[in-house]
Amino acid sequence: MNQQVNLVTLGVEDLQVSRQFYGGGLGWTPLLDLDEIVFYQIGKGLALALFPLDALGADTGLPATAGTPFTLAQNLGSPADVDRAVQRARAAGATVLKEPQRAAFGGYHGYFADPDGHRWEVCHNPGWSVADDGTVTLTAVETPDTAG
Repeated sequence: MNQQVNLVTLGVEDLQVSRQFYGGGLGWTPLLDLDEIVFYQIGKGLALALFPLDALGADTGLPATAGTPFTLAQNLGSPADVDRAVQRARAAGATVLKEPQRAAFGGYHGYFADPDGHRWEVCHNPGWSVADDGTVTLTAVETPDTAG
């Protein structure tokens, strides 16, 4: 099996509410928007789908519940970009779980939850970069505790 992910599907309680949150609130443009599912391009070779919880449960054969035991994350160019992203999410109806602040890893980050409780981290990690081909490079960031 190849070491890759091409699609992340989030089960949502109300597809219309989620469409409004991601599209109208966060300003994302759908890649494909159908009555029963909506897709967004979120990276090179990576898409995010919003799919009703009951349909996701039926499709997988196991009941699906709202919320996630993991986070989705987005690395931004500066702490100011993080502040703007959290404010936009808040204005769109997100629940801010952690206000933007200096992070233990040396960067800057905050967390919010979408209308279904899916947790998003928005962060500025100066040790994170993505090449034109999509390859991620991650290096340690000097923190106040490790600075000479």
